Amino acid sequence: MPRPNAPRPRLRSVTLAVVGASAFALLLSGCTDPAGAPSETTAPPTAGGTATATAPAEPTVEPEPTEEPIPFEVACDTILTAEQVYEFNPNYGTAPDYSPTAATVSDVVAASGTACGWSNQTSGDIIEVGVATLPEHAYELQVGDAAMRSNPVPTYGTPPEVEGFFRQSGGVGQAQVFSNGYWIVIESPVLFEPGDAQGLVADVIANVVD
Repeated sequence: MPRPNAPRPRLRSVTLAVVGASAFALLLSGCTDPAGAPSETTAPPTAGGTATATAPAEPTVEPEPTEEPIPFEVACDTILTAEQVYEFNPNYGTAPDYSPTAATVSDVVAASGTACGWSNQTSGDIIEVGVATLPEHAYELQVGDAAMRSNPVPTYGTPPEVEGFFRQSGGVGQAQVFSNGYWIVIESPVLFEPGDAQGLVADVIANVVD
């Protein structure tokens, strides 16, 4: 007589196998599902559609100080009197129709200064003297330039009250003196060494600075 319950174990095992296979498939799909994998975060695009880097700020550059020139307009016989010129050399007198020929003396005039000339009545050699009053920054620049281009001369005065320099180039001697904001330039082919301009430097300082 056949047993009615004999097929049941086989059906159960088939069912379990199907269920097990389905669970395993779901497990695999859960491991490999792209939606479940971590993704890199990207920056949103700009309004134009592309991302752009912000340029670094430009460094701030301080402008050079602006200084108004200080006019120095005086008569030539105030810069050097006739007696002082005569004491330097009796053969010198006022140069008629004088205009600056020395580059540095021309710079003095460009700085709103005054330039004067005295000529040797025999040789025609000219002594050019220029005096200007400079603002602080311009004054410091001229002192530095003279220090680089010329030799210091302590006998013209005691630094820092008076700073003196001398150079001889191309047969022309040049003395530059700085004191209390005044820029003094004396230039001539008759100045061969610092001592040749010593008396003139002292006279100009006494007349316009002191």
